[in-house]
Amino acid sequence: MRAYRVCVGTIYYAGAAIHIEDRALAHLKAVISTKLRRHESFTVSWRHPDGEPVGRSTIWLHPSIPLRFQFDDPEPTVLDRRWIESMAQSAHSTGGIVIVPQPADEAIAS
Repeated sequence: MRAYRVCVGTIYYAGAAIHIEDRALAHLKAVISTKLRRHESFTVSWRHPDGEPVGRSTIWLHPSIPLRFQFDDPEPTVLDRRWIESMAQSAHSTGGIVIVPQPADEAIAS
């Protein structure tokens, strides 16, 4: 049985290393890849994770700047369409992509 651990991935962009939990990073990668494939520039914003100074950050992404996603977990993440859609919807706003929490499962009516 595999022990549970939080896997934290990294985005390497313009000389910066940005640490984001693997599941969130996998979903963010899907949204970022779509926008960059369309040659769109945009911002990405997130709240600093526990263990880092309190606050939030924003970066400007441009298709001409090299970008690399590195995942801690060697197994690919199963993507949640609702989470991708939630982040993609924020991408169309003036605030750019915002890393939002994964949508909770809807309660089953009895």
